[in-house]
Amino acid sequence: MKNQNAVPDTRYVFVTGGVTSSLGKGIISASLAKLLQSRGYRVTIQKLDPYLNVDPGTLNPYEHGECYVTEDGAETDLDLGHYERFLNVPTSQANNVTTGRIYQNVINKERRGDYLGKTVQIIPHITDEIKRNIKLLGSKHRFDVVITEIGGTVGDIESLPYIEAVRQLKWELGSRAIVIHLTLVPYLAASGELKTKPTQHSVKALLEIGVQPDILVLRTEKDLNSEIRKKVALFCNVDSKAVIQSIDVKSIYEVPVKMQEEGLDEIVLEKLHLPINQKPELKEWKGFLSKLKNAKKTVKIGLVGKYVELTDSYKSIIEALIHAATYHDHKLDIRLIQSETITEENINEKLMDLQGILVAPGFGHRGIEGKLLAVRYAREKNVPFFGVCLGMQCAVIEFARDVLKLDKANSREMDHTTPEPVIDLMEDQKNITDKGGTMRLGAYDCRVKKDSFVYKAYQTELVKERHRHRYEFNNEYLKAFESAGMKATGYNPETNLVEIIEIPKHKWFVGVQFHPEYSSTVLKPHPLFMEFVKASIGQEK
Repeated sequence: MKNQNAVPDTRYVFVTGGVTSSLGKGIISASLAKLLQSRGYRVTIQKLDPYLNVDPGTLNPYEHGECYVTEDGAETDLDLGHYERFLNVPTSQANNVTTGRIYQNVINKERRGDYLGKTVQIIPHITDEIKRNIKLLGSKHRFDVVITEIGGTVGDIESLPYIEAVRQLKWELGSRAIVIHLTLVPYLAASGELKTKPTQHSVKALLEIGVQPDILVLRTEKDLNSEIRKKVALFCNVDSKAVIQSIDVKSIYEVPVKMQEEGLDEIVLEKLHLPINQKPELKEWKGFLSKLKNAKKTVKIGLVGKYVELTDSYKSIIEALIHAATYHDHKLDIRLIQSETITEENINEKLMDLQGILVAPGFGHRGIEGKLLAVRYAREKNVPFFGVCLGMQCAVIEFARDVLKLDKANSREMDHTTPEPVIDLMEDQKNITDKGGTMRLGAYDCRVKKDSFVYKAYQTELVKERHRHRYEFNNEYLKAFESAGMKATGYNPETNLVEIIEIPKHKWFVGVQFHPEYSSTVLKPHPLFMEFVKASIGQEK
C-alpha cells in the first residue's frame, strides 16, 4: 500500500562502503527498504557493480558467488536475492547495473552518432549514463524511495565514476538525495579497544571526492558507547543521532529489527523530508525470527555441489532451506558436501546420517560422478531427494544408467559424443556461440500434473518459475523412463519441455529444471522447499 502522504517526487538513498568489502551493504540496504516498506512507502533497491562484465552470468561462482536470475531473465548480483527475500517484491534488469553495461550503452550511442561528433569522456557521458540508470527505476515505476547500493569500497578506481555520479545527483536533487556510508569499527583484542580511525579515513576519502555522507552505519562486534558515536560524528561532520550501530548478529534476518531499534528508518525519512508515520510492528517478521531462534529440533540436509567451499555460490538455496526449516519449527543443519570427494568407497560414510539430499545446480563435467552417486544413494536408500537444474539432469542420467541399463547415458554438455543423450542441447541453443545472456532465462509457465509430489506442494496446476539453462530432458526417452518408474509431472505448455521429474514410489524424489530457490522469501517460503524439508523431517535417522 502506498503511503497517502508520500511526496510524488522520488527520493534517492545511496549506500556506499569503506574500509573493507563484504561489510553487508546489501543487507543494510534491504533492511532499510523493509522498514520503509512497512511504513507504507513504495521502495526498491538497485545494485551498481563496478566491474567491466556486462552481467554476472559469465562469472565464476568462486569469484562472485551465485548468479541470481530475475523474472524478466536478467542475470544479476546475489544481493538482488536479498532484496527480494526481504521485500517480497520481484526485481528486474533495471535493479542491477554493471560498469560493462554502462560503457556498452555509451559506446553504442557513440557508434550511432548520438553525441554528434563530440569527444566522449568519463564526465559527462559515463556519469550521465549512470545517473540515467539510477533515475530510471524511480521515474518508470513511480517508487517513493529508490535505494542504490554501490559495489566495492570508496577509494577503488573502479567505483570512482559512480561516486562522482552520486556527487552530481546530490547537488541536482538537493534534499531528495542522501548518502549512507557503511564502515567498520574494528575491535583490537590486544588493547581491548574499538578503533574509529578506519572510519575517519574512509569518510575523508569520500570527502576528497566531494561527497559528504549524511548517515554513518558502523559495523562492529562490540556495542558502541555514546562517547565513540560522538567522536565519529565530530570527525565526520555527521549528526550524532545519524551514527548508527550495526552489531554482528547470528542471522541476517535480525538486521531490520536492529536497524529499527537504532532508528535508521526515522533518520532517513527525516533527512528526506518525508512523513514519519506510526512505527511498524513487524509482527510477521518477528514471528519468523521467533521461530528461527526458538526451534528445538534440527533437520540435517546435505547439499551436494562443486562450489561448496564458498556458501555464497548456493546462497538462495541455503536461504530457501532456512525459510522452510524455520516454518516447520526446525533449525537447519546444512552439510555442504563437495561432490568431487564422493566415491563408491566413502559414500555411506558421507551421506548416511542425512535426512534429505539436495543435488545443486552448476555447469560443466567437474564433480558430476559424485553427484550421480549421491542421486543413486538417495534413490536406493529412500532418502528424500531434491534435484535443482543440473541436479534434476543428474537424476535423469543416473536413472538411465542404473535402471534403464543405458550404460553410456549422459548429457551432451558432459559428453557431446554420447550415444544416449538423455539430456540434450535445447533446439534454440544450437546455433548460439556467445556465452553471456544467451541461456533460457527468466520465468516460464509450467503445467503440473495432479496426483504428484509437486501438485501437493503447489496446490495448483499452472505455476511460473525461473530458469537458467541450455540443456533439457530428451523427450525421445520419455516413454522408457515413465514405464520404468520415473514420471514427468511438470512440463512447459508451449514447448512440451519436461520441467519436473518424480519417482512416485519413492518417499519424496523430485527433480526440477528450474530454480525455485530464487522465489523463496522470508514471509513466503517456496512450497517445494517446504515439502522437501517436511519429508526430510519425517525421515528416520
